[in-house]
Amino acid sequence: MTDVAAPRAARSRHRTVARVIAGSAAATLIATVSAWVPGIVGTAASVVLPWVGLVLALLVVVALIRARRLLLLLIVPVVVWTSAVLPTAPGWAMSTEAPTLQVVSQNVRAHSGGAMSSAEQIAASSPDVIALTELDGDSLGAARSALDERYPHSYAVGTVGVWSRYPLTSADPLTLGLDWKRALRVTVQTPDAEVAVYVLHAASVRPGQQEGRDTMLANLADTVASDGARAVVAVGDFNAASADPALGALRGQLDWVRPTDGTLGFTWPAGLPLARIDQVFARGLDVASSGTMHAGASDHLATVTTFVL
Repeated sequence: MTDVAAPRAARSRHRTVARVIAGSAAATLIATVSAWVPGIVGTAASVVLPWVGLVLALLVVVALIRARRLLLLLIVPVVVWTSAVLPTAPGWAMSTEAPTLQVVSQNVRAHSGGAMSSAEQIAASSPDVIALTELDGDSLGAARSALDERYPHSYAVGTVGVWSRYPLTSADPLTLGLDWKRALRVTVQTPDAEVAVYVLHAASVRPGQQEGRDTMLANLADTVASDGARAVVAVGDFNAASADPALGALRGQLDWVRPTDGTLGFTWPAGLPLARIDQVFARGLDVASSGTMHAGASDHLATVTTFVL
C-alpha cells in the first residue's frame, strides 16, 4: 500500500503545482495585456505591470524546482510581459563634456506645509530649472521665499510654477482642455540653447473619473506636436504610470526619458515608491542622467534629469 500511495501522492502534488502555475500564468497574461487597453483598465494595469514581472520570476523558480516541463506554460506570458514593459525599461547614463541643463520636478503636495523644505532641498543640489506642481497659495508663497533669490527668473500659474537660473523669454499658461490652469510653457534661454519647458499637473484619476487627465494628456500631445522649438522638455505630475495607454499620443511626439540610476524611477508614494507617475519627456535633447530624489514632506519623489544641450 505504501509503495503505491507514494507515487500517487507525488503525481497529485505535481498536478496541483501545474494547476497553480497554469492559473497564475493565465492571470499574469491577462494583467499584462490589460495594460494596452485604453481607459481605466489600462490605467490600473499599467500600475501593476512592473510587479507582474516579480510574479513571473517566482513562477519560473517554482517550475525549475518542481518540474522543468512546466516552464512551457510560462513562455507566452514572459514574452508578452517583456514586450509590454520594454518601452519603460531603464536606460543608461552618459558622460559628456558638453553643456548641460539639469531640471528637477516635484509634486510638493498641497496643504502639506512642506513646499519650503522641498524647494530648499532641491535648490541645495543646484539644478538649473526647478518645476513644482500641486501648489496652493501658501505653498507658492513658501516656494517663492525659498527660491526667488537664487532663481531670479520664475513663472507660476494655477497649481504649477517654474524657477530658472536662466532668463525666461516667454511664459504661457495652459489649460489643456480644462476650465482652469494646471500647466504652463516657458522658454528657458540658456547660454547655449533655447529650451521649451512644459510643466504639467494632470487632473487626478479616480474610479470612473479620468476623463480630465486623459483630456490634458491628449491636448499636451497636440500642443507639443505644433511646437516649433528645437528642444522641448515636459515634466511634472502626469498621474499616469509609465506604461499607461493615455501616454501613447505623447510618446508619439516626445521621447520618454528612461531612468539611468538602475531603477524603474518610481516616484509615488515617496515612503515606498510603487509606481512612476511623475514623468519626464523630451525632444531634441540627449539625456546624460535621470533619477529621483527625496525632498521635503511630499508624498512624491522629485525627478532629476540632466540634458545635454
